[in-house]
Amino acid sequence: MRITTSLNYATDPRTAAAQARELEAAGVDCIWIPEAYGFDGVSLLGYLASATTTVGLASGILNTYSRTPACIAQTAAGLDALSEGRFTLGLGASGPQVIEGFHGVPYSMPLTRMKEIISICRMAWKREKLEHDGRVFTLPLPADEGTGLGKPLKIINHLVRPDIPIYIAALGTKSVEETAATTNGWLPFLVYPERMDRVWGDAVTAGLARRDPDLGDLDVVAGGIVAIGDDAAQFRNFARPMAALYIGGMGARGKNFYNDVCRDYGFADEAVAIQDAYLDGRKDEAAGLLPAELIENTTLCGDEGYIIDRLAAYKAAGVTSLNVSPIGGEPAQVLGRLSELAEHA
Repeated sequence: MRITTSLNYATDPRTAAAQARELEAAGVDCIWIPEAYGFDGVSLLGYLASATTTVGLASGILNTYSRTPACIAQTAAGLDALSEGRFTLGLGASGPQVIEGFHGVPYSMPLTRMKEIISICRMAWKREKLEHDGRVFTLPLPADEGTGLGKPLKIINHLVRPDIPIYIAALGTKSVEETAATTNGWLPFLVYPERMDRVWGDAVTAGLARRDPDLGDLDVVAGGIVAIGDDAAQFRNFARPMAALYIGGMGARGKNFYNDVCRDYGFADEAVAIQDAYLDGRKDEAAGLLPAELIENTTLCGDEGYIIDRLAAYKAAGVTSLNVSPIGGEPAQVLGRLSELAEHA
């Protein structure tokens, strides 16, 4: 099982580079850099590419609305060159609050948009001329929509790899099925291992049934905060504010994918109460309403025996890589020990 972690996008880049070098020395397999509405993630990824030599680097995630497909392809190719083949392109649809509120772009057709972006990226990386006639994107732009001077172009550079890995953050069943069928990895969120199959099992099975064997096995990346020690269970509650934000605040009533997942896990009444409290501005109350069972089983906080048991549960659920946020100790030390424990799970 691979061990990966994310760095805070609000972190000073120089501090992030020092952290990345420590994580690399500890044997961490990959570092994810998120992007929301603070610093962009690409600049930090480029900086880390020059500050490290072996650890994988990944966008976790770039949204599919604020950059054109060709720009996403160029960006991934450039980061793969800077890192000498260590980059993974993590993509996600984000949500209307960020896309429409921060970027001023209509949040429409997220699944179709994602499929077309993946197709265009792979076309670009093979150095094929970009010609695409889709429901969202048309390349080149039709003459009646512009000057009429556009022509099919291919990327100028010879790439380090023509098959940069693509991982997708997906929660809806249609998106999960498409991810399992067509990409290298899946990034679910708020994963309760024993209930993954209940929520996404059919979608994953359907996607894998039509998966191209050349893609290899699907890498399923999941996790949460991690703390290891006899008194580490106390750190589970550190997950409450973020879980409340997503389940309660990431979208209006009836339009919150994270709230839907909470319901599908079997916490329907709690999901309603959490969202009501959060949207009414009672954020602390919303965090307190999260079921202890959900918090415990979406985090990795406990003594070493407990951690080994939970790692076994993740493996049994099909998780192949952990993406965890260490607390309660030096991050590199916590993740190094987690890697050792994973060998016994």
